[in-house]
Amino acid sequence: MNIVILGSSGSIGTQCLSLLKDHPEHKVIGLSVKSKIELLKEQAKEWQVPKLCVYEEALAEKLSTDLDMPVSSGMEGLIELATLPEADMVVIALVGMIGILPTISAIKAGKKIALANKETLVCAGHLIMPMLLEYRAKLFPIDSEHSAIWQCLRGEEEKSVESLLLTASGGPFFGLKKEEMEGKTKADALKHPNWSMGQKITIDSATMVNKGLEMMEAHWLFNIPMEKIQVVIQRESILHSAVVFQDGAVKGQMGVPDMRLPIAYALFQEERECYREQRIDFSKAFSLHFYPPSLEDFPGLALGMEAGAKGGSMPTVYNAANEEAVRLFLEDKIRFMEIPRSIAHCMKEHEKAWNEFPSVEEIFETEQWAREEVRRLHKEDKN
Repeated sequence: MNIVILGSSGSIGTQCLSLLKDHPEHKVIGLSVKSKIELLKEQAKEWQVPKLCVYEEALAEKLSTDLDMPVSSGMEGLIELATLPEADMVVIALVGMIGILPTISAIKAGKKIALANKETLVCAGHLIMPMLLEYRAKLFPIDSEHSAIWQCLRGEEEKSVESLLLTASGGPFFGLKKEEMEGKTKADALKHPNWSMGQKITIDSATMVNKGLEMMEAHWLFNIPMEKIQVVIQRESILHSAVVFQDGAVKGQMGVPDMRLPIAYALFQEERECYREQRIDFSKAFSLHFYPPSLEDFPGLALGMEAGAKGGSMPTVYNAANEEAVRLFLEDKIRFMEIPRSIAHCMKEHEKAWNEFPSVEEIFETEQWAREEVRRLHKEDKN
């Protein structure tokens, strides 16, 4: 199998390459990064990758000179890799809405897609899902929660499903009241209790915005209404999600909190690999703890439910406002609880301009508006 990885410098991308070391029968034919050209240089040499892309044009030119080979750049470069005729599988491990156009391009090229980019389905699920059928492309989710649900649904009839249970760790601020989170710092928010992830998704876990996004993803992936998706906190991150059937049976997927498991399940198209490094030890006593999330203390999740129920262009506003607010928080320009307040402000302001079925162009216009609105909001706050 010939594989392209878009976002090879991030957590998902590097773990994909790590997994592939044990599978010489698969070939990596394309890699992209945003700016980490030294890492890409190492990856390209190790894997003898013929096609490279660096999103930032100046850095692409530098790498091209260093390696004495063509290196593409920008969105054009990402789309070129996503549609390589010889590519069988395209891993979309890009962060943010930058992943939408390469995913659409890969679908139109009939590729198999391993998707780790939330924004693609959150903002454009109404466009993506019909395209998959039209172009006979296949999509395999990488997120641990969606992989769990996917595994639980195998062999089951869609009509027998009553609801989905989407699990959350609760993040580093589980049990705190919103007043106690006001002064939490970047260092506090980045201390995830169970998972090792990139900065943006770790902050999303702390606000529980990630669960709002994942509810919307699950809605599109599994063709189930938002109101039939329930978020439950599972502190140990052992039960990764579950399906409730109409007869009352609950089928869940358990495993240690290791992203290599869902990555491999998607990458190798439902083939189970043999991993002996980490397993649940059932010879020892252990407990699993479940809690309902507090929508009052974690308004980011409540806003996600609202945006998902509204649909149309509102999920794009939710996502883009969050991305911009998280960026400002990571730059120490706003406080932690200003992230959900920024999202709430943008969603309220967008009500009159809401679009029921936005095109790709309208999605990006809405994204730009939401980002600018967050920046304007906090600029005015300072004044």
